[in-house]
Amino acid sequence: MRAVRGLWRWRHNPLCRTTDLMEAWVALAALLLILLVAPVIGTLSGSAAQDDLRRSVREQEESRHLVTATVVRELERSTLAADPETAVRDNRTRVQAHWTAPDGTGRSGPVVARLKDPEPGDRFALWTDEQGRTVARPLDPATATTHAVLAGVGAALLTMCLAEGGRRLVVRRMLLRRYARWDQAWDRAGPDWGRTGTGS
Repeated sequence: MRAVRGLWRWRHNPLCRTTDLMEAWVALAALLLILLVAPVIGTLSGSAAQDDLRRSVREQEESRHLVTATVVRELERSTLAADPETAVRDNRTRVQAHWTAPDGTGRSGPVVARLKDPEPGDRFALWTDEQGRTVARPLDPATATTHAVLAGVGAALLTMCLAEGGRRLVVRRMLLRRYARWDQAWDRAGPDWGRTGTGS
């Protein structure tokens, strides 16, 4: 808003320099980019991310299956694999389990189960692919939407930062050119500037 008021105030002022008007126009352009272009870019980026993530959710839901696995025996915890940050609140246990793949074949192997004290014969849910290999659970739509919103907000913020950075860069270059012109004017005035009888 200061840029608009500045343009209006300076437009007929005899003390107004060309660089003052240029700075005001650059500030106005940056303001318009931040207020108009950044939200559009954020919306478009968020929509594109949402479409891609929805497609990924559909593909994962089609290719991943929830099966029931049976605990054969509990496996020892690996001291190297333990994460000290999650060890206190983590209730997952490594077990040797047996399950039936979606194609009907029997599978077994070490998996991580959300069982506090697993006993042989305990059942738990396990996500597998078509061949029965264990996979992570599919991405849920709410998480996909959250990621898309964050992508859109990030793109909008990046656009705003680029607009403000560009404005600052242009204004800095204008200031450097103004200072260079002032130095040239002082050089032309010479060391005798202001003394009586030097022609000034």
